[in-house]
Order: sequence, then structure tokens, then C-alpha cells
Amino acid sequence: MNENADKYLDELTKKVIKETPLEQPSFNFTASVMSQVAELSSNTVTTYKPLISKKGWIIISIVFLFLILFMLFGIKKESTSWFDSLDLSVLSHNKVTNLLSGFSMPKTLTYAIAFFGLMLCVQIPILKNHFNQRLQD
Repeated sequence: MNENADKYLDELTKKVIKETPLEQPSFNFTASVMSQVAELSSNTVTTYKPLISKKGWIIISIVFLFLILFMLFGIKKESTSWFDSLDLSVLSHNKVTNLLSGFSMPKTLTYAIAFFGLMLCVQIPILKNHFNQRLQD
């Protein structure tokens, strides 16, 4: 019985598809759609906002400056606290630090690392400027 229902539905759909007329778009359909797309694209202007605003950078700079000044001219109190009672000599006197204490870096490698850092600091603004100009064009 299921096969008969499938055959009936198949014949019915074929008949409905044959009898329905083919719809035609209007004469200026493509032009009207493209004009609407042009209007939408001209109305949407992307505004780029930085992740950290100028106010945020000012606050970060003030906090950083405050920390540096506090480390340089901080109040030195003679107080005994739980932190003073910790024995942190374990961190400086162990096998790893003793193993690395005899390691010396050659001057050439030091110069190469310094030159790499300098070139990285120079190239970042240049590349940023290049990509900003490419996005504007």
C-alpha cells in the first residue's frame, strides 16, 4: 500500500509541476536589485575603533609610571611579615641555576639578538602603515 501512495504522490507532483506556469522576473529586475545593493553598500560605512582608547592608554601609562616611581622611591618599612619568613634561597641555589651559571653567550649572538629586536621594532610601524594604506585604497 505504501508503494501505491508513493506512485500517486509522484504522479501528482509531476502533474502540478507541468501545469504551473514558469514565473518571469520583471523587465528591470536586475537593475533594481543592483541599485538597492549599491544603496546598501554606500550607506554602510565601517568605522574602526581601537581596542584600547586614548583614555585607556593614559590610565595604563599613569599606572605604569606610578609603579615605577613606587619601586624607585617606595616607602621602606622594617616590618616583619609572613613573606619575610619565607626561605627563597631554594630558588637561587639549585641544580638548574648552578648548571646555567657557567653558560656565557657569545658577543655575536648578543649582537644578533639586539639587531633582531631593533629590526622588529622598526618593521612593525612600517608594516602597520602599509596595511592601513592598503585598506584605505
